[in-house]
Amino acid sequence: MESQKQDNEHIFRSLYPSVPIPDKLTLPEFVLQGVEEFTEKVAFVEAVTGKAVTYGDVVRDTKRLAKALTSVGLRKGQVMVVVLPNVAEYGIIALGIMSAGGVFSGANPTALVSEIKKQVEASGARGIITDSTNFEKVKNLGLPVILLGEEKIEGAVNWKDILEAGDKCGDNNRVEILQTDLCALPFSSGTTGLQKGVMLTHRNLIANLCSTLFSVRSEMIGEIVTLGLIPFFHIYGIVGICCATMKNKGKVVAMSRYDLRLFLNALIAHEVSFAPIVPPIILNLVKNPIVDEFDLSKLKLRSVMTAAAPLAPELLTAFEAKFPNVQVQEAYGLTEHSCITLTHGDPDKGQGIAKRNSVGFILPNLEVKFIDPDTGRSLPKNTSGELCVRSQCVMQGYFENKEETEKTIDEEGWLHTGDIGYIDDDGDIFIVDRIKELIKYKGFQVAPAELEAILLTHPSVEDVAVVPLPDEEAGEIPVACVVMNPKAKEKEEDILSFVAANVAHYKKIRAVYFVDSIPKSLSGKIMRRLLRDNILSIKKTLF
Repeated sequence: MESQKQDNEHIFRSLYPSVPIPDKLTLPEFVLQGVEEFTEKVAFVEAVTGKAVTYGDVVRDTKRLAKALTSVGLRKGQVMVVVLPNVAEYGIIALGIMSAGGVFSGANPTALVSEIKKQVEASGARGIITDSTNFEKVKNLGLPVILLGEEKIEGAVNWKDILEAGDKCGDNNRVEILQTDLCALPFSSGTTGLQKGVMLTHRNLIANLCSTLFSVRSEMIGEIVTLGLIPFFHIYGIVGICCATMKNKGKVVAMSRYDLRLFLNALIAHEVSFAPIVPPIILNLVKNPIVDEFDLSKLKLRSVMTAAAPLAPELLTAFEAKFPNVQVQEAYGLTEHSCITLTHGDPDKGQGIAKRNSVGFILPNLEVKFIDPDTGRSLPKNTSGELCVRSQCVMQGYFENKEETEKTIDEEGWLHTGDIGYIDDDGDIFIVDRIKELIKYKGFQVAPAELEAILLTHPSVEDVAVVPLPDEEAGEIPVACVVMNPKAKEKEEDILSFVAANVAHYKKIRAVYFVDSIPKSLSGKIMRRLLRDNILSIKKTLF
């Protein structure tokens, strides 16, 4: 095979046969294939309000929104930014934008105005879809706004009105959409830090769904109830939860915020069978006494999936003891590729279950190799190196950022993930560390570079390094090592407040260590690992 052209190349493939990827279809067409039998079935329901949309609604309103967007001038390849929590209409909105030939770019509704503005400007967005709660954040960004909900606000187009406008439009404006056209532009800190738009095509996402859903049995179609708690603006939320569940004609139970009682109520009341969650929730389920208020025998939960951050082995054991009938699955992926590995196949189809604490086996259609970060040489089994992946799921690149794209995807099409791991004799992959310095706080990505840039604008801060510290609840927390101006009077809380005023809640610095200097390599890179290792012995001094 072409990928084996070097005799000493160690390239690993899936243990399972390749799966076909349909040509010609767009992502919305692929996801809604076979929908005719399911038009009465609920596709999305909001856990708290009970508001529901059926598959019939999804098909109808996706078409209406697409027509309306085209009629008001959205052209192929243009971006719409969606600033919404997890709501029942989210799938319609994403599919509607894509069906018009537009590009869906989800933004975090808890982000600050300045952060949303950065995404809107960086993506060259042509319009925004939001709700009345978040309208204040977007009203002054100089773009047309579509407002979800009943409310009519001056300066925004009401959701019902835009759908009705779609009814009045003919099909004359329909554009041909190719699989090679972009359909999504999620923003990720990438493998190097600051926010970048990740260009994903219809083909990228269809290919990923074909690989990740390879073990779904026909009798599971229409039966799966998925918890939609992971934010839908995140690639895992929109593809791994919304699109995958719609493809299987299951139901998504949408939750716009996490609260343990609401969470358990939703699991029981909506008979959730599959719950993708993050490790802090597993910790909560194991340790929080609130769980004992519920009759867990009513749970229909068959499996939980954790993918946003590594799961501690002792936490896994405690969870399995408390919820013996719930399978804990892990997955590994990144925005630039979507899912790469899964821990659980279908044993009835001869597919295995990966070892505990591994992130799973390689999905069909993917190639993986591990390289020595210094020499770039590929490594054999059981040898740690940077995980690289090659497939039809690899992003097209970072939007208008050729330099970062070339750092991430090499000439042979390998995506360099920045994660260190290895594959064992059975084909199970283990992730051991990250080259990239992103901090994973409760599954959210926090880029040290962004926080350092903010801290350096403080007049009393001379130098700074932000490093992760392990934390039982959050996985990791960002802490700052700060070199202060000798005349500075600020205390720890002043520095914490300064950062908190400039970032979303999950990006806040959680502790400050005052130090005399920041250790750096000859090339000027902050030696974060050294700082992290020394930090416990650093004496915290408050001026």
